[in-house]
Amino acid sequence: MQRADGRWMASVDLGWQDGKRRRKAYYGATRAAVAAKLTKSLRAVQQGATSLGDERQTIKQFLERWIVSVQPSLRAKTHHSYAQLVRLHLVPGLGHLRLVRLQPEDVDAFLDQKREAGLSPRTCQYLRSVLRVALNRAIKRKLVTQNAAALADAPRVVRAEVQSLTPDQARTFLAAIADHHLYGLIVVAVSCGLREGELLGLQWPDLDLDRGVLRVRHALERLGKGWRLIEPKSEGSRRTIRLPAPVVPILRAHRVAQLERRLAAGARWRDHGFVFTTRDGQPLDGCRLNRQTKAQLKAAGLPQLKFHSLRHSCATFLLVQGVAPRVVMDILGHSQISLTMDTYSHVIEQLQDGAAQEMSTLLWADQKKGVS
Repeated sequence: MQRADGRWMASVDLGWQDGKRRRKAYYGATRAAVAAKLTKSLRAVQQGATSLGDERQTIKQFLERWIVSVQPSLRAKTHHSYAQLVRLHLVPGLGHLRLVRLQPEDVDAFLDQKREAGLSPRTCQYLRSVLRVALNRAIKRKLVTQNAAALADAPRVVRAEVQSLTPDQARTFLAAIADHHLYGLIVVAVSCGLREGELLGLQWPDLDLDRGVLRVRHALERLGKGWRLIEPKSEGSRRTIRLPAPVVPILRAHRVAQLERRLAAGARWRDHGFVFTTRDGQPLDGCRLNRQTKAQLKAAGLPQLKFHSLRHSCATFLLVQGVAPRVVMDILGHSQISLTMDTYSHVIEQLQDGAAQEMSTLLWADQKKGVS
């Protein structure tokens, strides 16, 4: 370490690269400042970093390359969402910084700014998650030695209360739409708890009405005006569900009605084999279905819940009836039972009250008789 032009300077040998000896020089106003930079550099070399000389790469440059490279490994909708967050938020907010110099404090400040600008805690949490995934790639490529997003404080997100129908409300709703051409879809949603994409991607070969079972093999994904069938959300999402007995004749009647609509539509019918379709055979649109569901609930004098609340209703009904959480997990296609327990914790609390009463009856029934 030596003084040069009034400043302190030190260098680290990066070894031979592309036939050339590479060194990296560090400058500072004080000996201590240069020593700190040198120590950090040597630690990075020991950990295997190979790009210490390329400190010019910005976060903008890195993220723009990363978002292109991960496209083949992501679902189209997920990649679109990632790309939007990178383009609209991460690049404008952090893109000017050098990748190797990004610190957790920079990420904290960025997220604070986004919250103050009106972004929801959930969106801020998603921003941090996308940046964390990107920086994991940077660590694997030995571009950085720490994940600043992972070390930053996670935005606090208050879990929204699960909304669902009561059994009486569900019966009222089903009775009110019994003549609607989407009656069968609502019945399956309430009684089997499929996700929206799983329902819309359901095809007739997935149903075995003689055995009374339904197989979830894929889901419908929409992006813009297009659609495609994709793999289920997780390994646990690929599942077989036993249909409640009354659902089987409803689906048989739905099949007959669909064939009649197909004959009436003639050349306008587009056959893709879907169980639930528009009036001309096209796959249903989730956004339109959500609006329809709210309108139908309102017409029936019921709370205007989202279509996804029908899945929550199914799970709630199962748990209240005493179905084991593990079985509910399998029916819903959750990857972990902790997800089921956390999502429906309010129902679990009710079940604990019932369990306490059952235990009281079992162990102290004689005492109750004596008191009476």
